[in-house]
Amino acid sequence: MKDLTVIILPYVVFLAMILIAWPTTTWATLRADLTHVDSGRGFTKRELLSRMAARSTARAASLARAATAPVARGTTGKEDINSEYLVHLGVGTPSPQGVALVLDTGSDLTWTQCACTACYKQPIPVFDPSASRTLGVVSCTDPICSARGGLPLSACSVKGNQCRYGYSYGDKSFTIGTVVEDTFTFSGSAAAVPSLRFGCGMNNSLTSTEASGIAGFGRGPLSLPSQLNAGVFSYCFTTIVEPGSSPVFLGTQDSLGDDAQSTPFAPTPARGGTSSFYYLSLHGVTVGETLVPLNDASESADGSGGAPIIDSGTSITMFPQAVFQSIREAFVSQVPLPVADASETGGLLCFSTADPKNVAVPKLVLHLEGADWDIPRQNYVLDVDDGALLCVVMLSAGDHDMTIIGNFQQQNTHIVYDLQANKMVFAPASCDQL
Repeated sequence: MKDLTVIILPYVVFLAMILIAWPTTTWATLRADLTHVDSGRGFTKRELLSRMAARSTARAASLARAATAPVARGTTGKEDINSEYLVHLGVGTPSPQGVALVLDTGSDLTWTQCACTACYKQPIPVFDPSASRTLGVVSCTDPICSARGGLPLSACSVKGNQCRYGYSYGDKSFTIGTVVEDTFTFSGSAAAVPSLRFGCGMNNSLTSTEASGIAGFGRGPLSLPSQLNAGVFSYCFTTIVEPGSSPVFLGTQDSLGDDAQSTPFAPTPARGGTSSFYYLSLHGVTVGETLVPLNDASESADGSGGAPIIDSGTSITMFPQAVFQSIREAFVSQVPLPVADASETGGLLCFSTADPKNVAVPKLVLHLEGADWDIPRQNYVLDVDDGALLCVVMLSAGDHDMTIIGNFQQQNTHIVYDLQANKMVFAPASCDQL
């Protein structure tokens, strides 16, 4: 027995050393940088507000048109003002090629323009697959290319046994190409992750020419969080009116502190099919002394789904018309200032004032399931025109019976999507310090 112990002991020690050195999770925490599409472009506050309002209105319309399809970034027509936050990643080896992808919590597929046959113009070089030593083609027999793989439209290219895809959005944007895999570099954490699947978009139309593609952060199996087996991801948006980048994290985060609250994700509305969206239970909104109740609608009249969602791709929080009108009346009754002409403010409620910083505005609280989200003043009012106007940054969803919590209301708040526990955790934060 002693001889056997002598023989086995070195192997046991060696195995123990391997287990100690081996990480408990493959990718503990990955970080990437985000930039707002309007950051550093010299827009005035009024211009920023106008662009945010146009994007939000268009996105709501796109969401309603695409009730059971991936949500799209909205478009207002000729002007390219439709994307929100761009996530900056490197793809390929030995020299990672930069891509700038729209962060979208409402869709799943990650793709970038690549090997173009019909592409739109983008400000950075198009990804060149021939320059990467680690790029691989996903075959037709791969589960991702099956009916349950997460692609709404896939086919087999006889030449080369390649999985082909088609993916469209509610604003008529689309991408058609080949499913490939390669190494992604997350510059914020100096980590390189091999074999992530994405779309090599060869024929694309996207109403944002600032982005090279889209990064899907939705609930489906193709999204980046799903591929990374990240049970948690989070972001923290810095103030939109100031330049600077924002962080996005994939992986477990440290405790958010004593101010953290959580609310469960609500079930997907029963409208047929599945959804990539993150639904919440929002019971009401308090404006100062007034409580405005919300119905927990799971289905809207137009089929777009009435349950509230939290969304990275919508600028301004939107409510159904009746709810918005009640919120508007609550502000008007509690702010002792003349109301500005709505035709000149893009549908936003604005007050005329010469001293906006000293105007007392009622508090705004979102009553979620198990949590009361006290929105900071700077996340729902904005002074424009050198202080001549004080605007409440919320909108009506018009004919679309939907509630969307937009990213302006999420500024300087660490938003954690805890997919394992099926809940959202949030806490005030200085996002530029994370």
